Amino acid sequence: MTPDRFFSLMLLLESREAVTTQELGSALGVSLRTITRDLNWLRDAGLPVTAHRGRLGGVTMLPGSGLDLTRLTPGERDHLSLTGLDEKQRAELDASVESRRALSKIAAAQSPRGHELLPLTDVVHVDSRPWLQTRASGTTPASLIGPVRRGRRLRIAYDSPRESCPRDLVVDPYGLFAKAGIWYLVADCARVPRLYRLERITGWKEVDQPRRIRENQTLATVAAALIDQWEHNHAIEVSATIDPPQIERARRIFGHRLIRDDHEASATGHKVTIRFQQLEDVRALLPFGSAITVHGPTEARTHLSDLATDLAHHYAPSPTS
Repeated sequence: MTPDRFFSLMLLLESREAVTTQELGSALGVSLRTITRDLNWLRDAGLPVTAHRGRLGGVTMLPGSGLDLTRLTPGERDHLSLTGLDEKQRAELDASVESRRALSKIAAAQSPRGHELLPLTDVVHVDSRPWLQTRASGTTPASLIGPVRRGRRLRIAYDSPRESCPRDLVVDPYGLFAKAGIWYLVADCARVPRLYRLERITGWKEVDQPRRIRENQTLATVAAALIDQWEHNHAIEVSATIDPPQIERARRIFGHRLIRDDHEASATGHKVTIRFQQLEDVRALLPFGSAITVHGPTEARTHLSDLATDLAHHYAPSPTS
C-alpha cells in the first residue's frame, strides 16, 4: 500500500461511522480486491479496523484510534486536508495547488522573494461528522482494545448516575459492544454480567491476571442477553389509533418502535402499537395532539393527560388586574 493511499484510507475510516468496501474503492480509485488487501494489512498491523456484513454493516475504525499527523510534511498535510471533499471540490482545490506550483516557478525567476501562498491546512477544514453529534468523552474503544484482546482483567473507575462518586470495580471483560451509536464494555463483575458505558469509565488499569469469564459464554451471547433483559425491564407498549394523514409522519418519528396492525386499518384511523423505553417517553406523542388516541395502558393515558394539563396551565392567559 502506498503512503498516499494509507493516509487517505485512514482518514476516510475516521471520518465516517461505517463505509462499504465499494465506497472505499470508489473514493480511492482502486479495485475491491485491493481494498480488501489494504484492510487486511491494517488489521495485521494491529489497527482497530472491523468489518460487518449486512445492510447496516460496513467497515469501521474504533473511535479514539486517531492518526498522528505531527510527523507529516506541510505538503503531505495539504494533500490530506482534501480528504472528504467531493470530486468537483477536489478538482478545484487540486487546480489551485497546480497554480501554486506554477506561480512559485514564475516568482522564482522574477524575484528572489516570490509569492508565498498559505498552506491548504490553514484555509481548508473538512468535518465529516454528522450535525448535533456529541463529542466522545471518557474512555475510547481504541484505548481498551489492547487489554481486551489480551484477555486481561481490568480495574475501572465507573461514574454511575446512581452513585455520588465513581466506583472502583474489577471486571472480567468479554469485549466491546456498540449499540445505537453508544459504546459499552461487556464484562462480568463478581460473576454477574454488566454493560458499562465507555463514556462513564473515567479511568482504567490493566490487572496482571487473566480474565475469568463464565464457561460457554461469548461476547455475542452475553450482550444479547443483557439487551433483552434491559428492554424487557424498561419497555412499555402503548396501543393507539392514528389518523390516516399522520401515519407516515409517525413512522418517520418512531421508526421500528411503531408496529402497525394492517388488519385494523380503516378510514377513521390505523391501529398501532408503539414501544417506549419508559413511561416518561410517551410525551413524544404530544405533538400529534388529537391525531393520536391512546387506548392503553392506563398509566400512559393518565401521564399524557397530566402532561397536557400542565402544558395548558403553562400557556394559560395571565389574569387581568
